Amino acid sequence: MKCPYCTHLDTEVVETRDSEDLSSTRRRRECSKCGKRFTTYERIDSVPLIVIKKDGRKEQFDREKLERGIFKACEKTVVGIEEIERIIDEVERELRGLDSVEVESKKIGQMVASRLKKIDKIAYIRFASVFRRFVDVEDFEREVQKLL
Repeated sequence: MKCPYCTHLDTEVVETRDSEDLSSTRRRRECSKCGKRFTTYERIDSVPLIVIKKDGRKEQFDREKLERGIFKACEKTVVGIEEIERIIDEVERELRGLDSVEVESKKIGQMVASRLKKIDKIAYIRFASVFRRFVDVEDFEREVQKLL
């Protein structure tokens, strides 16, 4: 495994932990050159999920894209990386449990938003503003009123 800090190829696994449902393995690694630690995840490749976008286009589910969106919504909040990973794992597991491999982007947004709403209202509002495409202050105001 290549070190993301110094690109050295020799790293050592210092801790391994399986997820609760055994769908992924988390490994803490340490670079033998620079000594920095980083985390990697191993997952079994399965049938690709297809996301149906609002305009009808279809694209393959991108876990990293979902992660970036949630990270953006959670910037400068108390939501930690492990919690974000847990949300993504839960959503992906739920999506894979559906009867179809095709899912609307709206459904994914709702799944994430409902989880964020329970743990951090600011992260929820940020995520909802993008996912629901708020266009003016009144949209924000209506959503905040629902939380109050």
